[in-house]
Amino acid sequence: MKLKVNGEYRKVSATTVFDLLTELGLHPQGTIVERNREIVDREAYRETHLSEGDVLELVRLVGGG
Repeated sequence: MKLKVNGEYRKVSATTVFDLLTELGLHPQGTIVERNREIVDREAYRETHLSEGDVLELVRLVGGG
């Protein structure tokens, strides 16, 4: 399936937000996901299905000091 992720088109095999994060090597607890201009609740990552052409913005939370 083809998605637009952070401004770039990607072909992925993921069918849910959780699967996408796993496929991209991102930790779900440290990543905020916006799908088609709506924030996805972290508890719903496994149930939120992706569709061809979805536009996603992924933001990773990074701690530091």
